[in-house]
Amino acid sequence: MVGPAVDCLLNPLGAVRLSFEKVASASDGFDPASLSNKDWGAKDVFQKFLFDEGGLSQVPFLDIENQRWIRPNSLVRFRGMVQDMLGNEFYIGAFKDGSTWKTNKFADVSSIDMGPRPEMQIWERSLFYCVPVPGQNSWSVQSYPSSSLIHRYHAMSSSQHGEKRSRGSIVDDVESNGSNSELGGTSSCFKKQREEDLPSQALQASHCSQGHDADISMVSNFNKKSLSCLVKIYDSMESELKLNDVVEFIGVFTFDPELVVHKTNSDTLMDDLCEDPLAHLPPSKVPRLHCLIHRKLDIQDFLVGLHIPEPKPSLIRGIRETLLRHLTSVLGNDGVAAQCILLHLLSTVHARVDSVAVGKLSLNLCGLSAETVPIFIGHLNLVVQSILPFSQCIPLTVEYLNTTTLAPRKDYQSNRLITGPLQLVRGTHLTFDETRLISGTLNSVGVANVRLLKNLMECQQVEYEFDYYKMEMPADVQLLILSEGKSNILPADLLLPFRPVGITSVTTPTEEDLHAWRWYLASLRSYSHAIEPEMQKVIEDDMVAARQGDRTLGAADFSRWLTMGRLMSASFGEANLSLEHWQMVKELERLKNERFK
Repeated sequence: MVGPAVDCLLNPLGAVRLSFEKVASASDGFDPASLSNKDWGAKDVFQKFLFDEGGLSQVPFLDIENQRWIRPNSLVRFRGMVQDMLGNEFYIGAFKDGSTWKTNKFADVSSIDMGPRPEMQIWERSLFYCVPVPGQNSWSVQSYPSSSLIHRYHAMSSSQHGEKRSRGSIVDDVESNGSNSELGGTSSCFKKQREEDLPSQALQASHCSQGHDADISMVSNFNKKSLSCLVKIYDSMESELKLNDVVEFIGVFTFDPELVVHKTNSDTLMDDLCEDPLAHLPPSKVPRLHCLIHRKLDIQDFLVGLHIPEPKPSLIRGIRETLLRHLTSVLGNDGVAAQCILLHLLSTVHARVDSVAVGKLSLNLCGLSAETVPIFIGHLNLVVQSILPFSQCIPLTVEYLNTTTLAPRKDYQSNRLITGPLQLVRGTHLTFDETRLISGTLNSVGVANVRLLKNLMECQQVEYEFDYYKMEMPADVQLLILSEGKSNILPADLLLPFRPVGITSVTTPTEEDLHAWRWYLASLRSYSHAIEPEMQKVIEDDMVAARQGDRTLGAADFSRWLTMGRLMSASFGEANLSLEHWQMVKELERLKNERFK
């Protein structure tokens, strides 16, 4: 095991290299090829530090603000969406220094000069371009640094004030101190930045996240504190991570605006091996994160600082009542609209049968105008932003449809996936405001976008454009359409005329209420659901009777009723559809139909 002299937080590469050297020295006939794409125990060291010894709370989140004081080659956490998968790259994983084998794993370049022709092993790692989660609302962003940790970083930096040291002096330090050196990282990243230099680093990273650089794909609605990151994954199956997954990475942070300036022969050799020119993202702009541990995240993982209560029926009913009351107030005392919004916010795709996404419930609120939207829907959007971790609102106009590329597309010149507004993570709430839509002519781009939107509405799929073919990517997005009349562009599952009683004063919810509503929506969406045989017979009889009374009813209507029944049960925290909840769905349907008369 790595001894206490190695600081896993501030010197993770020292821990990695010391554990490697222990394995290498344990056998006279050591063959580094046996460790290719395998862990030799280094990850166990970090698992123990992070989860057994409570070190996870000390690891800072990598964002624009924290990057100003985070030390290169230290341990960081980064949360983001996998926006592009850049394939694999080769790198010098192990090399012989005299009679001793050393490793470059989890580093950009070698810690020491390897010489012109070292005895070495070529290993492989995967590249993922990760961006801030599109539409992530500020309350769900974790970025708080520990004041004691900042003090540690500043204390370490203050001991090395003065002029920046040359690359050679740093390499000398590494050679003299060995793996237990505090530097413990890649030599070109070891240059100590004075405090006054750090904001410029953050500025360049911000430019990377917000500019329209040809090298860097963009996503809409970046969180201003977040930045993009090139993540390098080791020892993992490629199938573990997929496009649009939301992942937390813990690993070694490397970022230096001057990385490309200082090069030795060994660095050039490393760069030739490990940087694919087509996938090149400048290290002077895009931070690298060499991942030690990663895990996929769900909506529950974004409930910041929230105490998870025991889900008792009485507690769930109480939370449901307060949320429904608030929605009703926001919507001008339109209780039917509030109930439909609640079911809509609980909807999620829980199964797929051929091209049918089971569980979705898109909602079209019609009867709105450009004048009423700011009064009622503006407040509704604020509520959605405050209780859901991911949400976006898109004003839908003819100009927008004709000029925007909604779906991601492959750029074969740069070998990059260029993102679009419809590249979203699971659980995103998307509002389309059609009240500004006026008559006009759609060009070829607009027609293609309308087809994409209809496919998203009906099948919860997005077509990614790859020039010679299209790839259907599954989605799970809650879709709310606001329109004056029934939307012809976005045919929703549930159409409801909006009927506010009047403008009411909306009470600002307490933090306690917001926490309860966030937990309620995140937890109940994942509830399993079943219909007992007795209830199946009741539902069948009701559907037969409804069909006899209205011949226009079809399979889509009956499927929607079942979905609403499931969501109604879930809203009360029940796993089985009861007669009471089925009757509530029927009454809601009756009230909705009355509005069309």
